[in-house]
Order: sequence, then C-alpha cells, then structure tokens
Amino acid sequence: MKKYIVNAIATGLGAGYAPFASGTVGSILPWLIVYFVIRGEQFTLAIVGVIAITISVWSAGEAEKYFGHDSKKIVIDEWAGMFVTLMFIPYSLSNYLIGFIVFRALDVIKIFPARQAEKLPGGWGVTMDDVVAGIQSSLATQLIILLIAKF
Repeated sequence: MKKYIVNAIATGLGAGYAPFASGTVGSILPWLIVYFVIRGEQFTLAIVGVIAITISVWSAGEAEKYFGHDSKKIVIDEWAGMFVTLMFIPYSLSNYLIGFIVFRALDVIKIFPARQAEKLPGGWGVTMDDVVAGIQSSLATQLIILLIAKF
C-alpha cells in the first residue's frame, strides 16, 4: 500500500509516466490548480507551496528506492517548483503562461545554484533544484512582466 501511495504522489498522479517531456507534463496539473482553483490567492498559494515542498522531499526520497535517483518518473518536484514560480506573480492567464514557460526553461538548464541543489541527498536533491528554479522563474517572470508593461 505504501508503495502505491508513494508512486501516485511522486509521479504527480501518473504524469511521470508520460512517454516524453515528463517534467513538462508533470508541471501542467499544478499550473491548472493555481490558475483555476487558487486564482491568485497568495496566502493560499504559499501554504500549498510549503506543503508541496514537504510532500515532494518525502515522496521523492521514497520513490528513489523504486525508480532510482532523480528518475524522470518522479515529477512531484515539478509541482513544488511550479507553485513557487507562481508566487507573487499577478494573476492573469498571460502572466501564468509566461511563468510556466520560464519555469520549464530554467528547470531544464539549471542555472546556479539549481544544479548544486540537485546534488543534495535523497528527496532534498530531487526537490530543491526545482524550488531554486521556481524562485529564479518567479523573479524572471516578474521582470518580463515589467518589461512588457514598459514597452
């Protein structure tokens, strides 16, 4: 039973089994939750983000026992990163789409210190590189929004 629960959580309710781009597929559901359910409510998003980070560290660490270190099937870390990305972003479809695209790009290229965070042990390494990419993505998205508004 524990293996089933860990598998369901760590794979982002199965998104990690996508045949390609599992990280992108795994980022879609949390984006939809933030856009359609949380709808820009920052306090709620912060609470959900902290819960997602906590669950990600635990479930990713457990799932590595079944899938191996930082397996592509483990996408709960994308949930944590997406929630962090959209914190403090003004609620709008265009802003959230920019945030999604920026997060996916920065999660793939892993700008310092994201790559270093990935080297942390167990679920911490799986999760924290996405949290760092989420922080970077939130800042970059805010900058892009400001530049678009200015021009």
